[in-house]
Amino acid sequence: MWRVVGFAVVCWGSGCHHSASSAPDAAQDIPADAAQDTPSDGAQDIPPDVMQSDIKHRVGGRVRGLWDGASGVTLRLHTDGIDALLAVSVNGGFRCEQELAPGASYTVTVATNPVQHACIVDAGGNGVVGDADVANVSIACTGPAVTIAFSGLWGWAFDPTEDAQTFAGSVITQDVALTISGSSLTGASVDGAAATLGEPTAPLALALGPTTVRVGLSASGGLSKTHELIFNRAASVIDQIAYGKASNTGAGDGFGNAISLSGDTLAVGARDEDSAAAGINGNQADNTASSAGAVYVFVRSGTTWTQQAYLKASNTGAGDSFGFAVSLSGDTLAVGAKFEASAATGVNGNQADNTASFAGAVYVFVRSGTTWTQQAYLKASNTGAGDSFGHAVSLSGDTLAVGAPGESSAAVGVNGNQANNAAASAGAVYVFARAGTTWTQQAYLKASNTGADDGFGSSVSLSGDSLAVGAPGEASAATGINGNQADNTVFQAGAIYAFVRTGTTWTQQAYLKASNTGTGDLFGRSVSLSGDTLAVGAPGESSAATGVDGNQADNSASAAGAIYVFARTGTTWTQQAYLKASNTGANDSFGSSVSLSGDALAVGARFEASAAVGANGNQADNAASGAGAGYLFVRTGTAWTQQTYLKAPNTGASDEFGSSVSLSDDTLAVGAPGEASAATGIGGNQADNAASNAGAVYLFR
Repeated sequence: MWRVVGFAVVCWGSGCHHSASSAPDAAQDIPADAAQDTPSDGAQDIPPDVMQSDIKHRVGGRVRGLWDGASGVTLRLHTDGIDALLAVSVNGGFRCEQELAPGASYTVTVATNPVQHACIVDAGGNGVVGDADVANVSIACTGPAVTIAFSGLWGWAFDPTEDAQTFAGSVITQDVALTISGSSLTGASVDGAAATLGEPTAPLALALGPTTVRVGLSASGGLSKTHELIFNRAASVIDQIAYGKASNTGAGDGFGNAISLSGDTLAVGARDEDSAAAGINGNQADNTASSAGAVYVFVRSGTTWTQQAYLKASNTGAGDSFGFAVSLSGDTLAVGAKFEASAATGVNGNQADNTASFAGAVYVFVRSGTTWTQQAYLKASNTGAGDSFGHAVSLSGDTLAVGAPGESSAAVGVNGNQANNAAASAGAVYVFARAGTTWTQQAYLKASNTGADDGFGSSVSLSGDSLAVGAPGEASAATGINGNQADNTVFQAGAIYAFVRTGTTWTQQAYLKASNTGTGDLFGRSVSLSGDTLAVGAPGESSAATGVDGNQADNSASAAGAIYVFARTGTTWTQQAYLKASNTGANDSFGSSVSLSGDALAVGARFEASAAVGANGNQADNAASGAGAGYLFVRTGTAWTQQTYLKAPNTGASDEFGSSVSLSDDTLAVGAPGEASAATGIGGNQADNAASNAGAVYLFR
């Protein structure tokens, strides 16, 4: 017999091998008759604590972060009398075969690192063995330095030690671009396609729910690795991220009457702000120019929003309503002042002239770094009193469309007779193009069936070489696409005109009507174009239907409102969906604002009356008249569904939340020009109601 007096244990791969040192006289210590003293049923007589001491457990856990081709990490398990080494060459679970008794203390450390790796024990590195195997030892290995940055806001950052990880985003988030970098990297791929190190990939489309993106990496020394990045575009998650107020909040300013979001920049109009300041970052405390108007620019850094600029017209005048309309595209901002009174025409004319009451003007600003400057002062080529040039603006790159719904020419089509004033408030649209820093008028657009009081140009939306123009006062009884334009039997039914540009030449491509044209529907009061998809608001539509493609013939909910979605294939437009609120109510004005971004659509209902707060609250409550609401729809294939019913976190009667909406990337901005808090800046006191109609803007993702 041999008596065991110690162990030397070495573990390789997944197993532990041990050798014993023994004393040759061990057998002499055992009585010769010992075996005879043990009864045949002796197992039944062994005390429970002796049996328990025979139960052994193992120490293990998980290794992560190793690259393929690495030599492996060597771990050391230490306990009384034991030093066990375990070599692990692949990611995943490990367990040493050495058995330890309950109550034994242990420590796990990293003995040696693989080449180009640094491994640490980041959890469970020491403890006491209990009544089960230890499985919580965590080894994190960081290989060649690599970072993967994402466009947009996601739940958390990339972890290079994890092979697979999930990132949470909202339903608004429709795509993601990756930027892969690392000093030791020799190559990268995304879903099998080569990616340029240090440069963003093309945006990757994300369906609702989880989308897995596989990123392949290679590094010097023959190392390689594949990460599975799972982007979860959650269908029901939308959170408020900011509450914004003007830096000089004032009662009646109407901050939020117009908003435009482009990436990490937000422009907010306050058409009734009263400062007499002119230009950039002037005296905000002056209130001697009633309803002159102002625009506030906010920027996001990470998740934090701050005000970057306070903009005024270069010729600030009382009653001009600077900020009535805003449109932002990258580092360029267009601002409409529909009641400006100069009789100047064209670009950079005489701003001091005030002989054309309510003629209107547009101001173009540009940003260099963080500094904004005014680049141009634009007027119509046929300026006329009451034309309301700047009532609507839409900017796309170097092209700007300006609506003047009060313009009175009876001309039709493109570049007709501007001097004719035989059709009062027929409306017109002016297209400007920029070359370098110089703006020129490119086209003068009229409806193909110009009529007095049609209000052509009340809404405009540009997307590349396509333009949609709303005429909510148009009176044809036609329905659908390219119907009878000559009919004028349905007062204020409304229409949309789609134009396209080839080179520098614009032509009308389609004349669009609702599928259920009705008197007073105001089809075209709001419009948003994104690629080959067009959303049209008709806030006066009266169907009591709810949801998607309901009963259009019902007219029992006066001015409830509706949205019509059209899609283009080639040059042909068709209606794709008829959308109603999930809580349709008379006079809610669903469709008073719209914003389309790819497969996501935001709709405002400025007079909706629920007192609910936040996302998906009680829609049936009608205790807050005119509080307003927002609705978020998404498209899968050709099918639209409502995803979120949105209210302000400080819902109040007459706040008109949803008067303006703007979607960009993964962010939604909603304006509430009737909100009454006297707070200033970002994240102020929402409960204060001391500044009636001061206005606010809310940001969601």
